[in-house]
Amino acid sequence: MVDILGKNDRFEQMWDAIRSMKEDGSLSLTTFASVFCSYCGAGRYDEAIMSFDVMNMYGVEQDVVAVNSLLSAICHEENQTIKALEFFNRIKESIHPDGDSFAILLEGWEKERNVLEAKKTFGEMVARFEWSPQHILAYESFLLTLIHEAHANEALKFLRVMKGENCLPSLKFFSNALDILVKHNDSTHAVLLWDIMMGIGLMPNLIMYNAMIGLLCNNNDVDNALRFFDEMVFHGAFPDSLTYNMIFECLIENKKVHEVEIFFHEMIRNEWPPTHLNCAAAITMLLEGDEPEIAIEIWNYMVENGISPLEVSANALLVGLRKLCRLSDVRRFAEDMLDRRILIHEVTMQRLKNAFYKEGRSMRDKYDSLERRWKTSQM
Repeated sequence: MVDILGKNDRFEQMWDAIRSMKEDGSLSLTTFASVFCSYCGAGRYDEAIMSFDVMNMYGVEQDVVAVNSLLSAICHEENQTIKALEFFNRIKESIHPDGDSFAILLEGWEKERNVLEAKKTFGEMVARFEWSPQHILAYESFLLTLIHEAHANEALKFLRVMKGENCLPSLKFFSNALDILVKHNDSTHAVLLWDIMMGIGLMPNLIMYNAMIGLLCNNNDVDNALRFFDEMVFHGAFPDSLTYNMIFECLIENKKVHEVEIFFHEMIRNEWPPTHLNCAAAITMLLEGDEPEIAIEIWNYMVENGISPLEVSANALLVGLRKLCRLSDVRRFAEDMLDRRILIHEVTMQRLKNAFYKEGRSMRDKYDSLERRWKTSQM
C-alpha cells in the first residue's frame, strides 16, 4: 500500500499508512526504501532525505544499509549524483559508509560521465578501505568512467596497480571497456587493455575477438588483425563468417593481393565464403592489381556456389577485364551472364562498346552481336 500510494504521488495517505504500520509494529527498512524511491521518482529529493532523518522516530534503524538505499534511490534518477554526494558527506561521520556506498556513487558518476567527481570518490574510497577485491565492482565503475571520457591511458595505469594489488576485474568489465574503445575507434588502448586481460588469465569469447578484429581492421592494422585471428582458436574462440569477412575486406582495402588469394582459399576451405560485396571488391582490386586469374577464380566460385546477388561482381569483372584488354574473355563472360539473366549495366555496356570499337571491324561486329542479346534481355 505504501508503495502504491507513493508511486501515485499520494504522499499524505502514504504517511497515514506508515503511521498505521508503526502502531502494528510492522515497519521495516523495506518500507522506507519504497518511500525513498517514490520521493526521488517524483523529484522530491529533500523529502526523501527528510524521510531518512525521521526513520528512527518510527523505530527503524538509520544504518549503512538505509544510507545505501537512499543513495541508490537518488542516483537512479538522471543527473542527481551530486545530491546523493551532499547527503553522503553529511552523514558519513555518524554512519560509516561501506564499499557499497562508494560503489553506488561511482556508478552514478559513471552514468553521468563525471570524471572529476569520480576521481574524488574513488580516492576517498581507497584511502578509507585501501585496496580490496571485495570492492571490485566500484573499481570497475570508476575505470569505465575514465574510458568513456577518453582517459583510457589513466584507466590502464589504475588497472596495472589493481593487478599488483590482486584486485582483478571481471571478463564483463573488459568486454564493456572494449565496446567503449571500439566506439572511440581507439585501437591503441584496446590492444593494451587486451594484453592486461590476457595477462590475468581471462579468456575472451568470439564476440570480443570479433570486436577487436573489427576495430583493428577499421584502423587498417592488418598485421595485428591477422595475429588476433591466428591466436583465437588457441583460446577456444573459433572464427565465424563475420571474422573471416572482416579480415578479407581489410586485406582487399589495403590491396594485399597475395594475402587476398591465400585468405580466399582458406575461407572456402573452412566453409566460410566471402559475402557478395567482398567478392565484388576483391574482383575489382585484383583486376586493378593485374591479377585477372584470381579475380576469375572468385567469380567462378560465386557462380558455382550460389553467392548472390551476382550483379555487382559481374559488372566489376567485365569492366576490369576490359581495362586489361582481355576482350575475348569479356565477350565469353558477358554471354554467360546474359544466359544466367544477370543484369549488365548500361554504363558497363557503353564502356565495352568503346573498347571493342577501337579494335576494328571484327571486334565491332562481336560487340554488336552482344549488344543485341543484351537489349533483348532488357525487354
